Amino acid sequence: MSSVNHAFEVNFDGLVGPTHNFAGLSYGNIAASEHANQVSSPKLAALQGLKKMKALADMGLQQGVLLPHERPHIPTLKRLGFAGNTDADIIAQAIKQAPLLFKQVCSGSAMWVANAATVSPFADTADGLTHFTPANLSSMFHRRIESDVTSRMLQSIFASEDYVHHPALPHGQHFSDEGAANHTRLCSDYAERGVELFVYGERADRPAVAPQKFPARQTLAACEAVTRLHGLDEEHVVLAQQNPLAIDAGVFHNDVIAVGNTNVLFYHEYAFLETEVVLEQIRQKFSAQDLHFIEVKNEQVSLQDAVSTYLFNTQLVQVPGTQGTTIIAPTECQANPRVHQYLQSLSAEHPAIHAVHYFDVKQSMNNGGGPACLRLRVVMKESQIKQLGANVILTDHLYQQLCQWVNTHYREQIQPIDLHDPALLMETRTALDELTQICKVGSIYDFQR
Repeated sequence: MSSVNHAFEVNFDGLVGPTHNFAGLSYGNIAASEHANQVSSPKLAALQGLKKMKALADMGLQQGVLLPHERPHIPTLKRLGFAGNTDADIIAQAIKQAPLLFKQVCSGSAMWVANAATVSPFADTADGLTHFTPANLSSMFHRRIESDVTSRMLQSIFASEDYVHHPALPHGQHFSDEGAANHTRLCSDYAERGVELFVYGERADRPAVAPQKFPARQTLAACEAVTRLHGLDEEHVVLAQQNPLAIDAGVFHNDVIAVGNTNVLFYHEYAFLETEVVLEQIRQKFSAQDLHFIEVKNEQVSLQDAVSTYLFNTQLVQVPGTQGTTIIAPTECQANPRVHQYLQSLSAEHPAIHAVHYFDVKQSMNNGGGPACLRLRVVMKESQIKQLGANVILTDHLYQQLCQWVNTHYREQIQPIDLHDPALLMETRTALDELTQICKVGSIYDFQR
């Protein structure tokens, strides 16, 4: 294959923001709830994420970075009627009158860019362009406020005529869309047409088949809308329903219970409602024969262990110069004897799995997101990577710049009461303004406009 047509899957990781905090706002996310209101470590969190990004880049993978959001989000507070002569006045009023709402506009959840958008690459779409639809994140208010800045950021980074940017779907339960966390692409080669798997938690015509404890965040209607917007051929799309048992066990997104890449789908026995139907549809629509379904039985790894270790929120990557898939797992998988034993056996015995590497992203894990939550995958040709105007592809130099930026601007710790300090907002704005210049993305934040 010529270099002109060669394509890579680029992992764009979300950089943890200066106000990273444990608010416990995400109902159904067990890790987030368990660590609510604990002291967080923003500097450590950002450096942990950068260390993982650098390690993947050093493996020869294409690695990018997406910028954090401004928090607390003053424009949301203004829209909801809080007023004052200064932003400090607005913060004080919100804290006094609506303390829970203030916590929500301080959420650090935008770090998990698997929820930033759904991306369909040029090889799959009718017009041969890469399509982006930002997630509306309608199921949680603290996340719903992300889509505007996310959209600006994606349009700034992916600014050429090779990309089509759609607005987020309409807000509301019917079109609740959580982005790439419920979307997996399987293919023989990144540059060739693949099968796009969309997973939803509920559908309007089957209300009885729904979780009983925790909410289903992705709807069938949202999945169908994205496939239409992206110009996908239904012969290469599979729509699958999450198993309600998994959602009630804390599987708030499909990427907590299943992950796929190239010709490998790695999933738990209880990931899908009708597993055999889903697998047969993928088989029929996958163009090649070298397809690997790796099912983990509940007796091998329980749902509880899968959720607590984020075994399936790992990244599956194709490391240059190696045969098979490499698994990028959090150290929580290594610390759990049952999960660690399973991964050791898998890497030793399964022909599709090359190796397992463990990374410490504990600050993200404690807030409810693992390695796969932290990244948005974008298939790009080599020429497209070189032509990016933004400085967001990780190099040794950019890595050093970002580490220095974090060490300069981030606090070592944040307690919940620290979010009340107007000085933190000013620190954050100073940091983000500098970051937009480092990354060359322009004025994407509200305070810059």
